[in-house]
Amino acid sequence: MEAKEPEQAVEPDEHERAERLGQLRALIELMRPSVQADGGDLILVSADVVTGVVEVQLQGACSSCAISSATLQGGVERILTQRLPWVTEVIGGLDESMDPFESASLGRGGYVPGL
Repeated sequence: MEAKEPEQAVEPDEHERAERLGQLRALIELMRPSVQADGGDLILVSADVVTGVVEVQLQGACSSCAISSATLQGGVERILTQRLPWVTEVIGGLDESMDPFESASLGRGGYVPGL
């Protein structure tokens, strides 16, 4: 019995790259209202549709929210990797340019999604 060589990942063509990016943007837009309801926002910073690495940023009230890391890992990352099989990693950050007191006044992060 011969050993099988590992399958090489086929690099997506331009059409598939555009389709992946479109699906990602649409999914981000579906998630944004939940984040915005608590005074924050979810922004797509970058996406490498070949390696599957996606970078997002939480803004507004999310900058001072104690559950922002849970929102990124338990919400954003989970949804993206489950619904878009090509996503391999989600890198998240916080927009810390806003004054913490102004950020806190925008919302309180009261909604915790069921995992």
